[in-house]
Amino acid sequence: MISHITIHPKILYYGAPVVLLSTENADGSTNISPISSSWALGSFVILGLGVGSQGLENLKERPACVINLPDAAMWRQVEALASLTGKNPVPAYKEEIGFRYEKDKFAAGSFTRAASKSVRPERIAECPLQLEVEVRHIRIPEYAESFAIVETEVVQVHADERIAIGDRYVDPKAWNPLIYNFRHYFGLGEEKGKTYRSET
Repeated sequence: MISHITIHPKILYYGAPVVLLSTENADGSTNISPISSSWALGSFVILGLGVGSQGLENLKERPACVINLPDAAMWRQVEALASLTGKNPVPAYKEEIGFRYEKDKFAAGSFTRAASKSVRPERIAECPLQLEVEVRHIRIPEYAESFAIVETEVVQVHADERIAIGDRYVDPKAWNPLIYNFRHYFGLGEEKGKTYRSET
């Protein structure tokens, strides 16, 4: 029998795939935002972004992006972006928790640029699964004004041939997404590492 206690967790990142979100900056360059809040329903993917982020600002002005899904082995490259922001100057609240401005996040994460087929932001070549999407709606809920709910529709999917079964399926035995679990990184197995903001 499980014995439960009532707790008050500081964070509720209870385990979701990491997304490296590619958005287009005003100058046409591509920004990369690591995010951990997303879910899919059919051909629609819902994203959660912080208000004040460069990624959200870009999506409001240029409503298309790429949802790049890294493999678990890429956790160090993802973590290399964790304390970086595309906002210049860095907002005070981000500066207080250790963020710094970085224009070229491809270089910072040792990523390779790949042209997209249907949207303008570039894809991350190393990510085994990439979803090109168009934004359908952005909503900032009145009950949580520091977050935005971004509804997107998938218009193109790219998959590493090693994880694909024909052109209709992704092989779950071959696909090992990077999971963000209470600020620690996991694959579909043992822990890979943890983010710099982890307190455990």
